[in-house]
Amino acid sequence: MATFDQRGQKVTYQYNAGGNINFGAVQSKDHVVAELQKLQAEVRKAAQAGALDDEIAIDVETEIKKAALQTQKPEPDKGQTISFLDRATALLRGITSAAGLVTGLTQAVEMIRRLY
Repeated sequence: MATFDQRGQKVTYQYNAGGNINFGAVQSKDHVVAELQKLQAEVRKAAQAGALDDEIAIDVETEIKKAALQTQKPEPDKGQTISFLDRATALLRGITSAAGLVTGLTQAVEMIRRLY
């Protein structure tokens, strides 16, 4: 059995540790907004933990919110929704502590492609 000495290590933020965001389980458009809102909350948590710069977090949250609003329209624009999520992803690229958020955004794009 492997053991790891973790003394002295400090974890400031861990993406979705509770596992409550699951884009793979979304089966209908009704659940899209709820999952996007959970992702927004994760961005806020990352900023509060110091894993993300506040300005970047605001920009990422804004792009996710625009995507959520687009999905609620009577005739949502799939391309526009994906563009919002792609911009949010681009803002996080290269930030090691945000790797999980990038994964979540990538899953969101895949879900949008599948459902819309």
